[in-house]
Amino acid sequence: MHIYKFRMLTDTNDEFIRDFEILGNQTFLDFNRIIQENVNLGSEELASFHICNQKWTKLKEITLLDMRIDEEEEVEEEDKEFIEEQFIMKDSKIKDFIKEPHQRLVYEYDFLDIKTFFIELLGVWKQKEDHPYPICSLSKGVLAIPPTPPVIEEEDDPEALREQLLEDFNELLNGTIDYQEDTENEY
Repeated sequence: MHIYKFRMLTDTNDEFIRDFEILGNQTFLDFNRIIQENVNLGSEELASFHICNQKWTKLKEITLLDMRIDEEEEVEEEDKEFIEEQFIMKDSKIKDFIKEPHQRLVYEYDFLDIKTFFIELLGVWKQKEDHPYPICSLSKGVLAIPPTPPVIEEEDDPEALREQLLEDFNELLNGTIDYQEDTENEY
C-alpha cells in the first residue's frame, strides 16, 4: 500500500501548516475526519474537497453528502459548463483521484461561514511499517478566531430588535428598501 503525504495551508494565517499522511485505499471521508480533528473543526458542518489543476481551477468535487442535481431538474445551458463532476467522500478513495506528482486540492468547510484550505501533495511512498493511518505528521499555527457576536445591551428590547429585523427583511423581499438612503443614514 502507498502512503500519500499532503500539506494544508490557509490564506487567513501564514503560520498555519498541517501535514497529513493517508493510505491510498482510504477515503476522502477519512481525510475529512483527520482534518476536522486536527484543525478543531466540528463534525456537524458540511465540507467538500475539490480536485484542482496546477492553477487551482476546480475540476471535480468530492462532497460529504450527495448534492448532485437531479437529472430531471433543468439546468440553464450557460450554467452547465460550470458544474463540476461530483463524488461522495465515503465512496471516493484517495488513490483514485490523486494522479499528479503535486496534485492540488481545495478543502471547503462550513458553507455558511466558509473556511477554505489549500492542499498539495508532497509525496507518495510505499508503506514500510504497519502504522494506523491517517495521521497528522506536522501541526503549526492555529486558525484565526472568528469575531465574537455583538452583545445585546440590557436596555435593548430583544422583541423590538426581532420585529425591526423582520420588517427590514420583508422590505428587502418586497424590493421597497432604499439601499442608498439606508447606508447614508446609518454611517
